[in-house]
Amino acid sequence: MSTVSVRYIVTDVASAIRFYTEYLQFKLVMNPAPGFAALDRDDLRLLLNAPGAGGAGAAMPDGSKPGPGGWNRFQVQVTDLKATVDELKKKGVHFRSEIIEGMGGLQILLDDPSGNPIELFQSTR
Repeated sequence: MSTVSVRYIVTDVASAIRFYTEYLQFKLVMNPAPGFAALDRDDLRLLLNAPGAGGAGAAMPDGSKPGPGGWNRFQVQVTDLKATVDELKKKGVHFRSEIIEGMGGLQILLDDPSGNPIELFQSTR
């Protein structure tokens, strides 16, 4: 069972399920309705909600509605970032940047089909 959950608002739950399971090795745990799914990878549970689906997709009292995007993200660690990026680019995955070298390693941001960011990271330590 996962120890940490992250919820992403997505425009199309079915396409998000395909993206995360085919490209990032998540496993589908449940998809009880078209507007919601739960996926696992290691100790992370990713909850996917369509806007308007369930409590997490509900509008706020001021009328603002949940939507995908932004800069907050979760990190997926890989052993060979360049090879992973090359493979995903061949499959048409959209990246926000090229590989960036930071103090602890290499990283790059990619977008899921709704524009939610995921960081791929390779430690250099």
